[in-house]
Amino acid sequence: MSTLRLALCQFPVTAPTTLAAFFAKVDAILAEAKQGGAELLVLPEYASMETAAAFPGAGDPASELASVSAAAGELLAGFRQAAMRHGLWLLPGTLPWPNGGRIVNRAPLIAPDGSLAAQDKSTMTRFEAEQWGVAPGAAPRVFATPFGTIGIAICYDVEFPPLVRAQVEAGAWLILAPSCTDSLHGFNRVRLSARARALENQCFVAITPTVGLAPGLASVDENHGYAAVFGPVDRGFPDNGVIVAGALDQPMLVFADLDAARLDAVRADGAVRNHRDWPAPLAPCTLTTPETP
Repeated sequence: MSTLRLALCQFPVTAPTTLAAFFAKVDAILAEAKQGGAELLVLPEYASMETAAAFPGAGDPASELASVSAAAGELLAGFRQAAMRHGLWLLPGTLPWPNGGRIVNRAPLIAPDGSLAAQDKSTMTRFEAEQWGVAPGAAPRVFATPFGTIGIAICYDVEFPPLVRAQVEAGAWLILAPSCTDSLHGFNRVRLSARARALENQCFVAITPTVGLAPGLASVDENHGYAAVFGPVDRGFPDNGVIVAGALDQPMLVFADLDAARLDAVRADGAVRNHRDWPAPLAPCTLTTPETP
């Protein structure tokens, strides 16, 4: 089956004083998604960073990273329990995950029975690399689900065509791109890149951000964006390729009903065949100087 009712959470960042309070909030979001008929729920990148408010050192970027990465195992366990309790597939955003003496930015994908896989972020933003020292993780992969093969491109990764193309060539018809951006510039880079990836691969790309203000936190103090699903810009799809979109900076769930068969049809008989016509690697460009005829 390659159909899916997808829920995307525009996650309102707050400052929970305990992990129990954080998971009460998460539980309510899962309950709403389940009530809306969702089969898979996506939370944004670094949604769990708001739990830094429950530990000493909140307000300092390094202390927040250390606290949340130390609690990553406990957070993942809580997400697994929530997914099993509600019978939902869950991508709970990302966790700063300790990995061989380094920290990577890891997105777990949790099945309703609690089994899981994960995608690491491949390309670090300046904040991650220069202030946090977060390291690139494993290469892009794809995931087998009851909805078909899907991929995950975390925030900045969706801005790089070869990363998503590798997933599409491995069979992914849907790319999930959870994000966390502290400016409209950042959000729009993710948004415009996701639309381009959907156009050039004739696939679906879904984004969902953190939203709101939490001035007591250093890592997720300001958050902007909206959730959306983008598709091909061709026959059988909206003229602008926007399947669905939420309201800017508002806490909400955005639902989308997706069918991979629509992609098969447009790839076979669209006005253009972007997916098929992806160019082979090009030779290096040569410098040419105009000459007088």
